[in-house]
Parts: sequence; structure tokens; C-alpha cells
Amino acid sequence: MWGPIYGLVLQHVVLPAGQEEECVDRPLLLLLQGQHRPGTVVWSRDVSSNSSSPKPPDTSLFVPVSLKADASADGGVGIELTQPLDKNELLKVLNRFYKRKEMQKLAADSGLDARLFHQAFISFRKYILEMTSLPADLHIILNDICCGAGHIDDIYPYFMRHAKQIFPMLDCMDDLRKISDLRVPANWYPEARAIQRKVIFHAGPTNSGKTYHAIQRYLAAKSGVYCGPLKLLAHEIFEKSNDAGVPCDLVTGEERTFVDPEGRAAGHVACTIEMCSVTTPYEVAVIDEIQMIRDPSRGWAWTRALLGLADVHHWRGGGGETVIDVHNYQRLTPFSILDHAVESLDNLRPGDCIVCFSKNDIYSISRQIEARGQECAVIYGSLPPGTKLSQAKKFNDPDDPCKILVATDAIGMGLNLSIKRIIFNSLVKPNVNEKGEKQMETISTSQALQIAGRAGRFSSKFKEGEVTTMHRDDLPVLKEILSHSVDPIETAGLHPTAEQIEMFAYHLPDATLSNLVDIFVSLSQVDGLYFVCNIDDFKFLADMIQHIPLNLRSRYVFCTAPINKKQPFVCTSFLKFARQFSRDEPLTFDWVCRHISWPLAPPKNIKDLVHLEAVHDVLDLYLWLSYRFMDMFPDTASIREIQRELDDIIQQGVRNITRLIRASDPTVTDPLQAQSNRHSQTGRGTGSTKFLTGSRGQRGQRASGQMMDSSLASRLVRDGLLTPDLLQQLQREWSKDQKQDNMHRRKIKGRRFQ
Repeated sequence: MWGPIYGLVLQHVVLPAGQEEECVDRPLLLLLQGQHRPGTVVWSRDVSSNSSSPKPPDTSLFVPVSLKADASADGGVGIELTQPLDKNELLKVLNRFYKRKEMQKLAADSGLDARLFHQAFISFRKYILEMTSLPADLHIILNDICCGAGHIDDIYPYFMRHAKQIFPMLDCMDDLRKISDLRVPANWYPEARAIQRKVIFHAGPTNSGKTYHAIQRYLAAKSGVYCGPLKLLAHEIFEKSNDAGVPCDLVTGEERTFVDPEGRAAGHVACTIEMCSVTTPYEVAVIDEIQMIRDPSRGWAWTRALLGLADVHHWRGGGGETVIDVHNYQRLTPFSILDHAVESLDNLRPGDCIVCFSKNDIYSISRQIEARGQECAVIYGSLPPGTKLSQAKKFNDPDDPCKILVATDAIGMGLNLSIKRIIFNSLVKPNVNEKGEKQMETISTSQALQIAGRAGRFSSKFKEGEVTTMHRDDLPVLKEILSHSVDPIETAGLHPTAEQIEMFAYHLPDATLSNLVDIFVSLSQVDGLYFVCNIDDFKFLADMIQHIPLNLRSRYVFCTAPINKKQPFVCTSFLKFARQFSRDEPLTFDWVCRHISWPLAPPKNIKDLVHLEAVHDVLDLYLWLSYRFMDMFPDTASIREIQRELDDIIQQGVRNITRLIRASDPTVTDPLQAQSNRHSQTGRGTGSTKFLTGSRGQRGQRASGQMMDSSLASRLVRDGLLTPDLLQQLQREWSKDQKQDNMHRRKIKGRRFQ
């Protein structure tokens, strides 16, 4: 028998014909490095960092520790043995010490670069000049120097002693480097390294049967685990397994569902990738969306699953050699890129899906479609899973009048949709670069293929798919993007663990959690195959609750919570949860209901809908924390019940989204003028593009005409939730609808007088 990792399902990546093994096999072998037999060469790659000298630390992260006033045991012994020190003379001596190049070089050899040397000296000078009583040995040395009986260099040992007190990391730098050495992550999982594993790599384009074949093997096994990137995907496999008569449990960050009435674990489990157990043995493991191993934020979870999953039936011997087998697939149904753009919403057809990259565009386009007498379904990322499924069902139902879908790239995975034609409304989207900075970029080939591949799915009624753009100028750009090959998987993400941060905290007890993580990343060593995932979200939460008294492990867990930091209400709730937790007061159902003002009414406008989505996220946060701190978050059943009710309320709001848009601000008459048209903003090619929208990017500027601050439209524009261009477009539509309504009223009034 072989196992465990079967079906590394590489979704949405097309590999060049004849190059599949070259593109896939080599990088995966490297990701599994350390498992080959001694003496076996596995594709040479630049791992020079293994043997090179450690990189210098980023000393800008070293925060000096405040020293408490030292009630010295020496008392005034130094003064009794010598004499009181002249402060003016001391200042001259210390400044001469600071300027000596020899001292600076000695300090640099001990880890004090110019920045730290300066900070340490300022602190040392303040200490000497302000302390009423110095240690006897230091007092005597300083007195000798002032009297001409000692050398100024004699200060150095005392200066370094003080420097190590305010910068404790200087004394344990070697230990910190060892803790943060991430060069051989495969060795973190000795159980997996001790066995022989076989990896079946399913490679091919979208809709080629990769997932199907992997899941068939999963269902046929005596035990198995499915690891996916979304709760929707885990739910789908959970239901599919149980429908097929294979008992399967569900494990996500917010939910645990056991099919056994007594709570015994089933042989199969469907989970989100972060929740997979690397200590439980399985015969078969399916890791879905393996290309996300290089995701800047979540890639570490795929690396952990790939390196750590262990099996039941295996071969032993040879130091745990890993065998990789590549299965290549062709798309089951074709899709073609059309030679013409849609250009107008009047040209929409049943089965069309317009893909946008912001909720603002979703609101605008759905409004325009329904103004033309057509119904449309709406799907975007922040909607609850139940609402997404409800909208997908509405769109897929042949008996439902809704034949148009307006969605973000959230449709790229996790939803089965009957789409005939994918229409890109834009080719730029917000992205996070390697530094954690948000910017507008042209979508990548992988992203374009992932979305375009939703057209003409094998299981849908449309056996052939079509792809095009809304705007004529975008079509040649889309064709160029789709003509490029997809880069192979060559890097994998890593992330500091709670244990590693706790070891750092042992050496640096006065550092904040955010500072600990910063120093860890600064000192971490990885070879050319790995990278440390972006930790900005972690640090954001760490800074938010830094003032709240929590032990380090609890603080770390809170900071790994998956929350939407763009939502002020979610952030406020997170803060209140942490504060209540720190008081050792359980967060009861009644407490949560008071906090969210439950029960909640159906939304009357878009602002209400956005708030309800935030409340749903808050309930998700409660459930997520409840599985980490069960005693402090005890009412999971009641919270889950009101979350289901809230999902129904949100579904009701989304069904009436056009009415909500009109109700949001029907009195706006002073439009905001965009600075340039859409195409001058988007740019062409694959480089990053500055754009007038986005929560962090440049926002559209207001025209000279001022709007009232109380206007919802004004606030949405100010907060980056609505672009001036879209607002102007909405206002034109509202004005047109208002004229039509007035004409209709006049006709009715005229009939009454006839």
C-alpha cells in the first residue's frame, strides 16, 4: 500500500505540454527535501543561505528596555571610598568615550551597530548623570578617569553591561538565530520523514477532473483527510462523502461536526487546510488548491500539510524516500475567448457572469441590470457561505427568472455554477505585495485562468464556455494574459509557531508580541525554496490588544484569529472579546446579544447590509475562539442558531440589493467628478497599476462641489467604499428612474381627470 498524500489537486494551473514533470516534479521534490536517500541528487538549487554567514539583524526592531531605578546595594560606598563625582567633568569624559572609533568598533563586534551604539550611549549617559548612587566599581573607575589616574577605555565593560541590560537580545543572539532557523522545515515532522510516502500530483487546467479523481481515491480508502482552502469546499466534500455512504466529519475553524452520535471520530474528515492534523495517520490525504502554497499570507498551511501528513499503510526503509507521480489532465469541456467585447449591458445573455473586483462595481452593475428589467444574482467574498450558496442556487435554477450573475473572483473556487460566458468588467484588482503593501495590479495568468475556467463547466448545462471583457480595450489585454504560461510552484510559505515565539519570549521577556514576531522574521533564515509569510494581519491584532493583560499563549491565539480588519465593528468586537477574556469573565450568549444588539432587523440600505455582514463575521469570530477557549466561550449552540437566522436576514437583503442601493441615498444630486476615465487608470501589461479606487490605494478626489458630510454617499466615497465614477453613474440612473416615475405619475393623474 502507498500513501498518504494522494491528489495534490493543482487547480487552475495549466502546464505546458510535455513539460509537466519538469514544472511540477522538481519543485515538489525540493519541497520534500531531506527525504531522499543519502547521496541522491535532487535538482540542484541555490540554497547558499545554508552555508553563508547569518544575515545581520534589523536593529531598528530592537526596542530598548526601560531600566527601573536601582536601589544599589552599594549605597554610597563609592563616594565614601573616593569622592563625589563632578557632573560636568563626567559629561566631558563620556562624550570623549562616545567619539572614540576604537570603542565603536569593539561595540560593533559585540553586536552594537551605529544605531544601537548611539541609543545605548544616550541611555548610559543618562543613567550615570541622573543616578544619585552608582555601583561602587563604576564610581571608582569614573573617579580615576576624572582624576587622570585611569584610561577612558576602562568605561567600555560597564557601557556594554548597560547596553546588554537595555538590549537583552545582544546576550542571546545565537539562541535566537537557532530558534528562528527555518531552513529545513521537513525535519519538523519526524513521523512523516520516517515513512515512505507517495505523492500523486494532479496537474491540468480547470474543469479537467483533477478533484474528481482525487476524491474518488479518497472515498475508496479506509481513512482519509480532505484539506481545502474554503469552508464551502470542506462542506461540499463533507456532504458528498456522507451521501456516498462514507462517514465523514467536518472540521473548520468555526465548526466541528461529527457524524457519530456519540462524538467518535470517523475514518474520513473534510477540513479547511489550517485545521488538518499532522499527528493523525490517514491512508489518503487530498490537498486541494496546492498552488496556494506560495500564497503570501496562507501558504504556510499548505507547506505544513504537504510536509507533515502521515499515513497508516506505508513502506518503511531508505530513510523515508518520497515518490512523486504526476497525472496530467485535459479540460473536459472547451472554452473560447471571443473576438468582441460585450460593451453594453443591453447585450447580456442568459448564463452570463460579470466578474468585478470590488463590491462597488457589484452594486452599480446589478442596479443597472435590474433597471433593464432583468434579475441578477450577486456573489462577493464577504457574504456568508449560506448566502453565497443561496445566490448560486438561484442563478443555477432553470425555473428561476434570474439568468445573470454579478460576482467578484470569489466564484473562482468553492461554488458550482452554470455559467455560459465569463465577462471581465475589469482586469485590475487590489493585491498585497511581498512587503504586505496593497496596490492595484493587472490580474495574473493564474487568476485569469481560474476565473475564466468557470465558463462551460462539465457538470453544467453549458458544454462550451466563452470568455470576454465588458470593455473593448480590455479584450486584447485579456488575450495576452491568457496566452502566457503559468509559473511552476517554486516557493512555499512558512510561519512562526506559538512554540517558537514562546522561546523568543523566554529570552526577551519585556518585548511585545508584535516586536517578538518582527525580530523573529528579521533573524529567520530560509533557503531559496521557502519564504516567511506576511505577518501584517497578525501584528495588527497584536498591537490592538497589547494593552490588555493576557498570557503569551492566549495572546498568540487571539492574534491568529481570521478577522476582517477592514470592518471597524469586527475590530471593536475583537477588542471587547479580548478584554472580557482577560477579566476571566465568560462571554455568554446574553453578553454577545447585547453587544450586537440582537435581534437585528432586515437591512434598509447598503450600509445596513454591510453592518449585518460584519455582525456575521463577529459571530464567526466567537465560534472560532470557542474551539480554542471552550470555557470562556461556552454558548456555541446558541450563537450558531442566531448566526443561521442572521444568514437568512442577509439573504433577504441581497435578494433586494437593488432596492437597498436606491434607498441608501436617494437625494444625492451633486455628482463627484472622476479625475480620469477607467482605461487611463488601469494600465496595461502585468506591472502594478495605481488606481483611484481601493481602501488603501489612491481614492478619487472630490469635485469642487461640496456634498453634505451627513450624506451616505459622501461617507462611502471618503472611506473608499464607493468610487466617484460609480457614484456619478448611479446618480444618472437614479435621475433617469425618477423621471420615469414622475412621467408615470402624471399619466395616472391625467387619467383620473379624464
